[in-house]
Amino acid sequence: MKKLFGTGHNSQNVDFVLLFSRIAIAMLMLTHGIPKMGKFAESPVQFMNVLGMGATTSLSLAVFAEVICSVFVFLGLGTRLAVIPLIIMMSIAAFHVHIADPFGKLELPLMYLLVYVVLFVLGSGKYSFDRFLSRE
Repeated sequence: MKKLFGTGHNSQNVDFVLLFSRIAIAMLMLTHGIPKMGKFAESPVQFMNVLGMGATTSLSLAVFAEVICSVFVFLGLGTRLAVIPLIIMMSIAAFHVHIADPFGKLELPLMYLLVYVVLFVLGSGKYSFDRFLSRE
């Protein structure tokens, strides 16, 4: 019972949770990013013009964040750097794209944003390429 309410943590458990979180959030985000890659075939590109950058540029940045950065997060390779575009993208999704929508539509980008901020603060953990590269 004491352990259940304790505030301490085991670093091995934290590293495992970071591994699981990285893999899970990356796989979930890939389900959003991979279908967006097909939108480049549409003429003209049908995507939201975010912050006046144009539909093609907005789509390119979204695909970069959702696919390329998610692969880096999955591998734990440059995780803190890789989550920065994802944090920006989820902030735009939550506070620009879905701000006027009901909370149900706003909730998902906020949950992604929360996980990405945690990964930015804590890093990728022991079970990652970041750890392997930092040893050398």
